[in-house]
Amino acid sequence: MANLQLTKNLYEYRKANALTQKDVSEYLNISRQAYSNYETGKRDPDLGLLVKLSELYEISLNQLIVDSFRSSTLMFREVRPPYTVAHREHSDTTLILTEDECDLILKYRQASAEDRRLVCKVLHE
Repeated sequence: MANLQLTKNLYEYRKANALTQKDVSEYLNISRQAYSNYETGKRDPDLGLLVKLSELYEISLNQLIVDSFRSSTLMFREVRPPYTVAHREHSDTTLILTEDECDLILKYRQASAEDRRLVCKVLHE
């Protein structure tokens, strides 16, 4: 039996974030038709997909599955593409990084200890 609140929320959050079914299905790595079945209540997404959807919309699972859609939860959000979502280990902090920021982080990780020290010195001044 379909969760009617979930089907409504899937549609509302997708529209509020200016995403198409194709955009969301590509993010989830499933077909557009499979995603459409979730929005229409023909099928229920598994827990893994629900977690990915809550991450995509930056909401809790409870907000996605149980609560009524509230556009106020979407205030002051950046447009998703071309950003990358990064989760801080041992924290509930989520960072939204541009491609350039991702490249800098990867280069920092490959840098020598001395180069890292210099970067930190420049950034902390």
